[in-house]
Amino acid sequence: MPVNLSKLSLLVVEDLAPMLDVVVDTLKILGVGQVYQARDGASGFRQFVRYRPDIVLTDWEMDPVDGLELVRAIRHDATSPKRTAPIIVMTGYAAAARVAAARDLGATEFLVKPFTANELARRITYVIDHPRDFVETRDFFGPDRRRRKNEEYDGAERRKDD
Repeated sequence: MPVNLSKLSLLVVEDLAPMLDVVVDTLKILGVGQVYQARDGASGFRQFVRYRPDIVLTDWEMDPVDGLELVRAIRHDATSPKRTAPIIVMTGYAAAARVAAARDLGATEFLVKPFTANELARRITYVIDHPRDFVETRDFFGPDRRRRKNEEYDGAERRKDD
């Protein structure tokens, strides 16, 4: 049974108008209840503070403020109203170093452009159906970066046992 997205609010931050239009239209077709828009990370953060969306979908490369700066602001800024909101980062570059950089700043998911409506829907439903615990250390705040449980590991700092 498909997930009902009608009560979901989502912020899309994308600087390219055609891509923004495609993503927003796709979200509306998927039945997302409220879609907010911004054209760069700075205006995206203002929209995030104002509307407090359930999920943020942001492009990586934008001027003057990029998507990673937006992730950093959502996770660390004192005025951020929902530090644990799921953040899906969109980019045309899927190199492992880029995925790691987004993850290490606190991104929840990663979506490589171009993507299909089904791939977008899968990412959204994944962050809804599989919420991740958040970890806060001196150097990091964000979703637990480990996706697999290693039941054989019984050493120190197992997170669940700490």
